[in-house]
Amino acid sequence: MNSDATLDIAIIGGGIIGICVAAYLAEAGRNVTIFDRTGICEETSSGNAAALAFSDVLPLAHKGMIRHLPKWLADPLGPLSIPPAYLPKLLPWLIRFWRAGRSDRYEASLAAQARMMRLAEAEWAGLMARSGTGNMLREDGSLELYESEAEFKASLPGWAARQRFGIGFSHVEGDALAALQPGLSPRFVKGTFVPGWKTVTNPKLLGKAIWAFAETNGARFEKARIDHVEAGQDGATLTLADGTVRQAKCLVIAAGAWSHLLAKHLRDRIPLETERGYNTTLPRTAFDVKRQLIFSGHGFVITPLETGVRVGGAVELGGIERPPNYARSKALLDKAPTRTPVSSGV
Repeated sequence: MNSDATLDIAIIGGGIIGICVAAYLAEAGRNVTIFDRTGICEETSSGNAAALAFSDVLPLAHKGMIRHLPKWLADPLGPLSIPPAYLPKLLPWLIRFWRAGRSDRYEASLAAQARMMRLAEAEWAGLMARSGTGNMLREDGSLELYESEAEFKASLPGWAARQRFGIGFSHVEGDALAALQPGLSPRFVKGTFVPGWKTVTNPKLLGKAIWAFAETNGARFEKARIDHVEAGQDGATLTLADGTVRQAKCLVIAAGAWSHLLAKHLRDRIPLETERGYNTTLPRTAFDVKRQLIFSGHGFVITPLETGVRVGGAVELGGIERPPNYARSKALLDKAPTRTPVSSGV
């Protein structure tokens, strides 16, 4: 393609958001070009926990969450980590997060989240049907596990809120718990089964399949890093890392954690912070997992994939430049065998 030609729509970011935007626009007959520095679904969208968490409607910034921070931060390998050197830069965002979690904002946030999830579920169902990817959807539900009666009781207000929005679930224990996930450690006294929870067989492969569908409708991909964007009367100017300049009538920024940096060039200041998670994918024989298991007290999940068993979680708020702390991945693996059933083939 002639680099001097003006693009119709440019999308920065080849993750799941950029891919889905491209698919919808291409279906509508628009000419779409995605730019990404590595490829289609090669970064964050390939390494997530594979859940379509439509029933997870509770606002993250809910009342009381900030009170847990001291306990979580005391454990460097616990559910949440904030590197001390990054805390001054993070503080303005944390203050906004704390304000967003005020009790007088909870109901409005909950209702908005529930509406967005209903819309997302309907749109995903349609896109998967049209793209022929429905066979990559798993509807086994999820099982959230509790290690004490106190932990279970602390979860009940959240389940009551979900129930108000029509989300089905059942609390289980004893034989019913064992039937949903045989071989669990006896440390788990109760669980909550959510039958409507959905996962996918492999998030990276799903993303690539959605992209293949977008390509059949004319969407294009260019491997390039975008260093700068600028808005003008006739659209947007994109400056690539190699100095090449491209013009586009419309621009969509879907670059994940890097989006706010590009948006700054357009004088849009977005209070976006980077939530880094860690995961390891084990062979399918590692754990005999029937559905996604959620260990909320420890901040990780275990998901059965087509290609293995993924252990993921351990949130880190440390910016985009900090190198990975692989000790957090190791900590997840150390916890997993004590909390999940082990296959007889291991």
